[in-house]
Amino acid sequence: MQTSYPAILESDIRSLPLLARGKVRDVYAVDEQHLLLVTTDRLSAFDVVFPTPIPGKGRILNTLSNFWFEKLGHLVPNHLTGIDPESVVAERERDQVRDRAVVVRRLKALPLEAVARGYLEGSGWKEYQDHGTVCGITLPAGLVRADRLPQPIFTPATKAAVGDHDENIDFARACALVGTALATQVRDTTLALYEAAAEFALGRGIIIADTKFEFGTDAQGDLVWIDEALTPDSSRFWPRASYRPGSSPESFDKQFLRNWLEASGWDKQPPAPALPDEIALGTAARYQEALDRLTA
Repeated sequence: MQTSYPAILESDIRSLPLLARGKVRDVYAVDEQHLLLVTTDRLSAFDVVFPTPIPGKGRILNTLSNFWFEKLGHLVPNHLTGIDPESVVAERERDQVRDRAVVVRRLKALPLEAVARGYLEGSGWKEYQDHGTVCGITLPAGLVRADRLPQPIFTPATKAAVGDHDENIDFARACALVGTALATQVRDTTLALYEAAAEFALGRGIIIADTKFEFGTDAQGDLVWIDEALTPDSSRFWPRASYRPGSSPESFDKQFLRNWLEASGWDKQPPAPALPDEIALGTAARYQEALDRLTA
C-alpha cells in the first residue's frame, strides 16, 4: 500500500508519557493542562481493532475533525488549543504527529457516547424491527431500513473499553450516569450539532444518517466537545444521489468493511483477521471521498 504518509498502526512517542491507547487514538501527557492525541491508521469494527492499517486514515480523521470543530465552534466549545503538535515532541518524532495529531485541553470525559440519529440503520434498525423503538423511543409503525426519521433523535450509549461492546441506553439511564441537567445539555447540544452538520453535508451531496459525539467538562463544569467530530469512523455517510430507503445504502464510512466482515464468516471476536489490500484500500478511498466532498 503506497501513500504519501507513513502508515502508523501504533505511535511511538518517547519524549512524552503514554497515557492510553484507544481504538484509534494514542494519548500522551504534555503537561498538567494538555494532552497530545495522535490519530493512528488503526481501524475498529464491531468493537475489535484490526491488525491492518488503513492508508491515510489518521490524517483524514484529524483533518475532518478539525474542520468540523472550527465550523461548529459557535454551538459548543471544543478541546482544541491551537498548539502545534510538532512543538511538543522531539524532532525525530515530528513525522509521527504531522497532520494526524492535536494538542488538547485536559478535561473530565463523560461516561457516555452521545449519538444522534436522523435515519434508521444499524443497531437502531435491529431494535426497531423487534420492538418498534430505538433506545426506548417509540417510532412510527411501517418504517423501512434507512428511512428518514420524522425528526432526529438522541440515543446515548455507554462508553466501552477497548474490546468491549458499547451498550445503547435510554435517556433515563443517561441522567442516572451524569445527572439530569448535564444529560439534558448533552442531548440538546448533540441534536444541534447533528442538525447543523447534516444540513451542511446535504449541500455537499452527503447524508449524515447518524453520528456519535463525546463530551467532557472543564474545571468550571462547562460542557466541552472532545475526541473527534463527524468523521467516517463516528458517522454514517451516504451519497445523496443514490440514497433509496428499503436497503442498506452505499456509504463513505466503515459499512463497506462491515459488509465484507459479515460475509467473511468472522465471529466478531478477537483476534480480528488481517484485511485484504482491496478492502483496506477501498475503505481508505471512501474516507478520502467523504473528506473531499465535505471540505472542498
